[in-house]
Amino acid sequence: MYPLSSKQCNEILVVGAGLMGAGIAQVFAQANIRVVLVDRTENDLSRGKNQIEKWLLSLSKKGDIEALRIQDIRERITFTTNLEEAKDVSLVIEAIPEKLELKKEMFKQLDKVINPNAILATNTSSLSVAAIGSVTNRPEKVIGMHFFSPVPIMKLLELVVSINTDNETIQFAREIGERIGKNTIIAKDFPGFTVNRVLVPMLNEAAFLVMEGNDPEEIDQGMLLGANHPVGPLRLSDYVGIDVLLFTLESLYEGFNDSKFRPCPLLKRMVEAGHLGKKTGKGFYSY
Repeated sequence: MYPLSSKQCNEILVVGAGLMGAGIAQVFAQANIRVVLVDRTENDLSRGKNQIEKWLLSLSKKGDIEALRIQDIRERITFTTNLEEAKDVSLVIEAIPEKLELKKEMFKQLDKVINPNAILATNTSSLSVAAIGSVTNRPEKVIGMHFFSPVPIMKLLELVVSINTDNETIQFAREIGERIGKNTIIAKDFPGFTVNRVLVPMLNEAAFLVMEGNDPEEIDQGMLLGANHPVGPLRLSDYVGIDVLLFTLESLYEGFNDSKFRPCPLLKRMVEAGHLGKKTGKGFYSY
């Protein structure tokens, strides 16, 4: 028996209560879908809960969400350290750190605990969906659901289809994405998928320009006014995180064995120095 249709899906599991997992849980709750949000410790869950509260408050102040709805949204999210509480869901979205072995270990566990008809999705931004799904007994029901940060604001949902993913899973993911207000695109399971495959080399090239002595503000201004970008590549790199950018570049470089993805040495030096962007107060800019 295949999972319920996306219209009948009324509860999901999100694994990982970090920035991405918390955001994913929130958008599903806003769409009147119950969410079980799982992480390793109560402290991890507390951080996720606080992040959701910040986003809800921000949306309320902007008038994007009615204050009266906030309590309803809160009540739709269950915070727990026990995967067993969500064993009967029809959709799981994994949002743990971007390390292949960690994700494979989690999918082994999910495959054992979650009902065999459920779809297992990963929020990976660069890793092989086929490799992640290979450790399960349901590789045809494994798909990438790559959300963009901040999840409650960004409209895109990139659906990553591996060589094993079947059409029913793709259709389910597309429909559930539209139900939570996201615009979906389909990407094949190659390093970087679609968005990062195009975006990340541009950010890397901007870093090379800085390494060659160009001013970050001048570079960003050039792309703002000359290419009509809403944010400059170096400011965006700081928002993404220099460590995340470097990891993605290394994945592209390794995955394609192509010199065009060679990470800028400046990025490596910045990561070694702890200049990771906005989250550490210093990257290409100071915060």
